[in-house]
Amino acid sequence: MSKRNERMRCKNMHSSRPLARIALAGIMALAAISLMGQEKAQKDISKDKELSVTVQGPETDVGLIVSARATAKEVGLPIYPGSIPHKDQDKDNDSPAAKLGLWGTSFGFKLVVLKMESKDAPRKVADYYQRALAKYGTVLDCTNATRPQAKDENSEKLTCYDDKPEAGGMLFKAGTKEKQHIVGIQPNGTGAVFQLLYIEARGAKKNPA
Repeated sequence: MSKRNERMRCKNMHSSRPLARIALAGIMALAAISLMGQEKAQKDISKDKELSVTVQGPETDVGLIVSARATAKEVGLPIYPGSIPHKDQDKDNDSPAAKLGLWGTSFGFKLVVLKMESKDAPRKVADYYQRALAKYGTVLDCTNATRPQAKDENSEKLTCYDDKPEAGGMLFKAGTKEKQHIVGIQPNGTGAVFQLLYIEARGAKKNPA
């Protein structure tokens, strides 16, 4: 493996916070590996907006899944009672769900997102998800968290680091750095809009579930 690809592999294994940066790094890693001369690619695009790509070669087996479909089971959290999928009215192609999976010989990455809305107050939704997140361990309230002096890349302990909600919102996390469950909640009139996220980043050779 070239030094360039080794650096990209390590970045995917250890970068676990900014969602957009993680997803971009994963896609860039797949593109770089694909240019190394793999022998076979298979693509399947369904009418339900799911793209699946598998690239195989003598020493490499990588794949990518991009989908506008996701379930509560995949995100690992229940759907708040009475809530409905949320779609931004000013975005024609906005989807209330998204799933990205990327795996290879030495790494794996998965991102699942559900966007929902409820007529209940944000605090009530937050209380519900703080209880739901507790199954994964200590629940971190990152709403007003202060950034630590240093980030320990070798620790599996989950931290807020510099993750924070949008103005007026709340953010909660539980799990480990490799398997994070995140809930972001924003006021929406008298109700709330919230996002459920699951992020998995690992170094083992294993296809996303």
